[in-house]
Amino acid sequence: MGKLENVDPSMLRAALADATDAKATKRLMVALDYLDGAPVDELSDRYGIPRSTVYYWLSRFEERPLEEAITDEDRPGRPRELDRSVLRDVVEAGPTPYGIDREEWTPPTLRDVLDREFDVSYSEGHVRRLLGELSE
Repeated sequence: MGKLENVDPSMLRAALADATDAKATKRLMVALDYLDGAPVDELSDRYGIPRSTVYYWLSRFEERPLEEAITDEDRPGRPRELDRSVLRDVVEAGPTPYGIDREEWTPPTLRDVLDREFDVSYSEGHVRRLLGELSE
C-alpha cells in the first residue's frame, strides 16, 4: 500500500462522523477508501479529482495532525479594490446621495454606483456578499 500505514482508520471514521465541511468529508472518504485497498487511479475516477490531488491529500494525512489534514490552509486573496471604510460609508449613506431614488441598496444598484463613482468593478454576487458582511 505504501501510504497511510501509520494512520488510524478509527480516527478517520470518527472525524468523518463529525465532519460538516464537504471538502473535509471528501478527504476523509478518500483516505478511508485508500486504506480499504482502493488504488489511486480508482479514487481519482470515483471522486473526480486528479491523481496528484489524491497523492497530496494522502500525504497530508501522513504529515499533519488530522484537523490540519482535512482543512485548507489560509490563502491570502486578492486585495479588495475599494477600501472597506469607504465602502461602509457609501452603504451607510444610502443610495439617495448618489442620485438614486431608493431608501435601501440593492446589489445591482450598489454595483453600478461603485463602478460609476469609484471606477471599481464588482460582480453582482460579490456586491451581495459585501453587503452581507457589512450588515453583520
